[in-house]
Amino acid sequence: MKDKHGTVIYVGKSKMLKNRVRSYFTGANDQKTQRLVQEIIDFEYIVTSSEIEALILEMNLIKKYDPKYNILLKDDKSYPYLKITNERHPRLIITRKVLKDKARYFGPYPNVLAARETKKLLDRLYPLRKCNNPSGKYCLYYHLGQCLACAEDPPSKRFYQEITQEIASFLKGGHKKIKQTIEKKMYQSSEALNFERAKELRDQLAHIDAVMEQQKMTLEDRTDRDIFNFSYDKGWMCVQVFFIRQGKLIERDVSIFPFFDEPTDVFTTFVARFYLHQNHLKPKQVLVPAPIEYDMLKVLLKIDVAIPYRGRKKELLDLAGKNAEIALSEKFQLIERNEARTIKAIETLGEKLHIDMPHRIEAFDNSNIQGTDPVSAMVVFTNGKPDKKEYRKYKIRGVSGPDDYETMREVIRRRYSRVLKDGLALPDLILVDGSKGQIRAARDVLENELGLDVPIAGLAKDEKHKTSELLYGDPPEVIDLGRKSQSFYLIQRIQDEVHRFAITFHRSLRGKNAIRSELDQIPGVGEKRRRLLLTHFQSITEIKQADLETLIRLGIPKPTAKTILLHLNEEKDETKPGDEIPEENEEIEL
Repeated sequence: MKDKHGTVIYVGKSKMLKNRVRSYFTGANDQKTQRLVQEIIDFEYIVTSSEIEALILEMNLIKKYDPKYNILLKDDKSYPYLKITNERHPRLIITRKVLKDKARYFGPYPNVLAARETKKLLDRLYPLRKCNNPSGKYCLYYHLGQCLACAEDPPSKRFYQEITQEIASFLKGGHKKIKQTIEKKMYQSSEALNFERAKELRDQLAHIDAVMEQQKMTLEDRTDRDIFNFSYDKGWMCVQVFFIRQGKLIERDVSIFPFFDEPTDVFTTFVARFYLHQNHLKPKQVLVPAPIEYDMLKVLLKIDVAIPYRGRKKELLDLAGKNAEIALSEKFQLIERNEARTIKAIETLGEKLHIDMPHRIEAFDNSNIQGTDPVSAMVVFTNGKPDKKEYRKYKIRGVSGPDDYETMREVIRRRYSRVLKDGLALPDLILVDGSKGQIRAARDVLENELGLDVPIAGLAKDEKHKTSELLYGDPPEVIDLGRKSQSFYLIQRIQDEVHRFAITFHRSLRGKNAIRSELDQIPGVGEKRRRLLLTHFQSITEIKQADLETLIRLGIPKPTAKTILLHLNEEKDETKPGDEIPEENEEIEL
């Protein structure tokens, strides 16, 4: 499904494509589906020869186009694993990538802290490599007895094989033997009156109990399994995953997302993407609920996929489903509140302005002090949320003096000339911090110079410098949003954010210019030495407080270093009239 710009906004699959497409446009649909339908301008479809091909194609297209209505698993969430490397001197590390490198992987650990604590415990118990030192060059861990790879006579391969086998046994649940060994050492230390060592060993035992025996739910066959179940309501789905390792339930994962297709199809896609696109380690078996078509998943994943109907496996499957229901109900209010602050807010804003829903909003603000160091800033809100990787800062070049209108012209011209040149997406709405003059300046550049037709609105402030009203139209008129509406709160957040971003940039630039101008007056300090000082010191005050030896160590000749300190520490008035730097809460824009 594509929007008016030809952008792919949704990818789906169906056995009966005609019926599926008709369902979007007929009958009662939830608000998310209604918003999707409002944006659809064109369709494109591909016929496949089997359901498996359709599933694979759907996943590939979602990964390629990243459609905004396909929220399913777009965050590339991955879990850490413990890895024993395949090296002459193996290491135990934490990784999120499972590679075909003949290493041994254990996990996953959705709880990152548990993975780190388990590694820390194993590092103390087993002397695998902790450094990259050559033989004979000892590291700190060698002296602690935790790294033997840097010894003059390193251990043999057989020694490492025995250690890695013990670690593997430990991570697979065979930790009782290790506990017995540690208990024996603890009693021996206690009898020898070495109570500090005994206490350390006791703490190790407690941690083993916490990490390895926290979950009491077990299956007797000690098979590695992942158990998937789901719950859905009001267009939202929650998928619960139980990770069973060596028969024990070690961790779980919860994913909540909106969906637009049949629940069983969405769930099947989730399970397939979980392993094929998220790089998760496959267990020996995956359990799913009825009526999921497990045969298709079995062929696709190339592992055993089954539906249990009785016994302990069915109880765990039902437990995962119950957890999914609880998680969905607990999160529903939060999801609805967040949607009201974002999606519903931009929907209402579009209705008030009589434009399409403004999914992408770009806002501009100017900042200067009496025309000095003029800057502008642009922030982007996508679907009502700040998109910080799209923020931009501008140093104003062609404006002299405090001319806010010409500053707005320049930044609008530079921004959208670049958009046209690079073929970037145009915003659905432009907001300028100001009233009628700023709106007219921005519209003049867009329409008369660049030939663009993009809605422009202005954000006016009251005497307390708070957002007071939204101006829109030609001539601009006040749009009544309601002071307690979510759409008003949204534009208030946008104005506060762009104002903060502009002032932060202005203060940073002005501070650097103040330091630079002071150093420019010192004989013997050119561009290279000035950059060196600015890199090492953060302010003129720090340079003043530095001693002669510090400057010499930076590579500055002794005579020049003396000149710098003498010049900066002269008794003089360092602040010129009109150049006072405002306090944090003082308004500095014009």
